Amino acid sequence: MALSPLFGDIVPSQKQQLLDSNYLVFNNGTDGTDTFAQQYLPEVYAAEVERYGNRTLSGFLRMVGAEMPMTSDQVIWSEQNRLHISYSDCTNGGVANTVTIPVSATVRNVISVGQTIVIVDAVGAEAKAVVTGSNQTTGVLTVAPYGSADLSGLASTVKIFVYGSEYAKGSSTPNNTATTGAFNGYVSVDPDFTQYSNSPIIIRNKYVVSGSDTAQIGWVEVATEDGTSGYLWYLKAESETRLRFEDYLEMSVVEGEKAAGSSGAEGAGYKGTEGLFAAVNDRGNVETGFAGLSSANALAQFDLILKNLDTQGAIEENMLFLNRETSLTIDDMLAGLNGGNAGAGSAYGLFENSEDMALNLGFSGFRRGSYDFYKTDWKYLNDASTRGGFVEAAATAAPVYAIDGVLVPAGTSTVYDQILGTNIRRPFLHVRYRASQTDDRRMKSWLTGSVGGAATSDLDAMEVNFLSERCLCVQGANNFVLFTAA
Repeated sequence: MALSPLFGDIVPSQKQQLLDSNYLVFNNGTDGTDTFAQQYLPEVYAAEVERYGNRTLSGFLRMVGAEMPMTSDQVIWSEQNRLHISYSDCTNGGVANTVTIPVSATVRNVISVGQTIVIVDAVGAEAKAVVTGSNQTTGVLTVAPYGSADLSGLASTVKIFVYGSEYAKGSSTPNNTATTGAFNGYVSVDPDFTQYSNSPIIIRNKYVVSGSDTAQIGWVEVATEDGTSGYLWYLKAESETRLRFEDYLEMSVVEGEKAAGSSGAEGAGYKGTEGLFAAVNDRGNVETGFAGLSSANALAQFDLILKNLDTQGAIEENMLFLNRETSLTIDDMLAGLNGGNAGAGSAYGLFENSEDMALNLGFSGFRRGSYDFYKTDWKYLNDASTRGGFVEAAATAAPVYAIDGVLVPAGTSTVYDQILGTNIRRPFLHVRYRASQTDDRRMKSWLTGSVGGAATSDLDAMEVNFLSERCLCVQGANNFVLFTAA
């Protein structure tokens, strides 16, 4: 390396002055490291560049649910079953005037003699009849049709439901004395319920910084996702660990899955927890391949979703949390219905409907049939570090996402609480966390070690510990819809 000025020509200045007599040039290096003005400190931007914007993903459950404490290892709730009596996939006996209910260990025949039923097949043909005989063991009903001699006009597979009863003058309600086989009495229908449960899991994380690193302070100006700003040193990493852990609190109960019998997790001693996606996939409604449909096809498919909701709880207000592709599909569907501006064929919506101001191509809410929907993008489904990553089937194929979105009913549900022994109202989605008078495990953090104010051990480091114990209750999952790619 050549030194300029030459040795003997350098005249140091007594002050920090830029003179030609004290100017050192490092410009003859071969590895590119000793380049111009190495004697000066580099120009460093103290502030971080927020190239990914707000990186946190939590907030979904705060919008649609609540958090409540519990003291047990398990939360159990019961959900009402349907009020009226109906059976699907029954066998039509035709000219024999019989209908066979598919009885099993979980399905029993509770239709009594004298009750009137509607018998309907898949193409819409129907008959009304009065029950003249009923068999509890085989599920065979003997009926007398009102409008025909027999049931030969219906398909072989039918659905039946009870709509009333008819008895002769002066008769009494017949009593059933037999416990099995044929009976001609009245069956008392006891209210039944379906019981569900979930267990909390313990979520933990830790950030560790050694004592030596705490003595080497380098300041970084930050503006964090939780709204704070200023300068941090080694606790910058602790701040991000906390933010990441807070996201895990939500992601764990959204993605959680119970360990199945003979699974690897079960064999290793882990039990898991039922998350939102698993609960809706198991007990709710799954809509496949909605994203990417044309506006006409999307509308027809969406109307099928509404018809299915009619058969469930028919909750009037619902929230749609969607990824980008599904959100745009719904926008295109609505835009095809919203060509209200005569001539131009566009609807403006914003700025007093002035076409000179703006054209709104997105929709945040709409009403279809008797349902209101509020649509929003769910960042968790769009972020590249989570569900936003995709797999392409071919080089020219469109992105394929496993989860495209979820429809969540707004409001509350009424359930029977096994602990309280009463009916209570709860949001359809809510988190239960372990807590008692002595320990609140909703979100715990504490310091251990011998650095940073902690004096709990001889470890030459500061350990920042995070812990939570929680689970998600998905009540009335039959009112949810999970949008999937396949």
